[in-house]
Amino acid sequence: MAVKTEYPNQTVVSHFFLEGLIYTAEHPSLFFLLFLLIYSVTMMGNLLILITVGSDPQLSSPMYHFLGHLSFLDACLSTVTVPKVMAGLLTLDGKLISFEGCTVQLYCFHFLASTECFLYTVMAYDRYLAICQPLHYPVAMNRRMCAGLSGITWATGAMHSAIHTSLTFHLPYCGPHHIAYFFCDIPPVLQLACADTTINELVMLANIGIVAAGCLILIVLSYVFIVAAVLRMRTAEGRQRAFSTCTAHLTVVLLYYTPPVCIYLQPSSSGVGAGAPAVFYTIVTPMLNPFIYTLRNKEVKRALRRLLCRGSRESLASSPPH
Repeated sequence: MAVKTEYPNQTVVSHFFLEGLIYTAEHPSLFFLLFLLIYSVTMMGNLLILITVGSDPQLSSPMYHFLGHLSFLDACLSTVTVPKVMAGLLTLDGKLISFEGCTVQLYCFHFLASTECFLYTVMAYDRYLAICQPLHYPVAMNRRMCAGLSGITWATGAMHSAIHTSLTFHLPYCGPHHIAYFFCDIPPVLQLACADTTINELVMLANIGIVAAGCLILIVLSYVFIVAAVLRMRTAEGRQRAFSTCTAHLTVVLLYYTPPVCIYLQPSSSGVGAGAPAVFYTIVTPMLNPFIYTLRNKEVKRALRRLLCRGSRESLASSPPH
């Protein structure tokens, strides 16, 4: 049960209880192993992409610079939610989260998720420059520009999350303390507030809606120009290579954008049963992204083979002779 501390004229909740995901209570051990497997694959896959991009000189183009940022974001995003879900499957105490812990989790989640949203837009712009303006591309997307765009995505994500976190926890929470969700997110937390949340919900819909819609419109516009440019290419090999790099990005964009639309456009519908869409883009998508980019990109596959071959050669060289 949550611990409460007395404030003048009201009782303020100091802990929340995360009710978790529906159906997991019947077989907690099975779901614990499932989430452990998903989390392990997510961390290993994204770490492998990070090491490959960082160590292979042939993956020095801006696209792979942004892919490294995406892999880091996916690993962190999964870490914000999955370990707490696993803890809740082991014991009831694992479902408890302090008020401060809930604040940190909500901030980190929206910081990472919104940064990823902005990064997808930057990646679409990178593909637009590379395919539609190939001669101008090396100058427009130089090392300084890559670093600047990456920094802007992280800074904007931090500011975007700070606004939502401060608005959410500025409200009084005097009980109940059960969050009908598997992590601290804005819609389920707002349902526990002891004050009118209309303004918060409007700000959430407007802010997240404008940001998500704006990023999505920019991505779609980029790909309209990309498709037109690809169709004008004379060689089938050029078209195939352009489409192979773009389809991976489009796939992860669709996987990322679809579930949040179901959640944040209907904040009153959030609950234990509404966790399925969130599971997909907070837990499943970070696991799938490395596979999508690896399977659809020949350069990454070749770089992975070089990395694995180099690692096996070094291990053989370091092993003592028989």
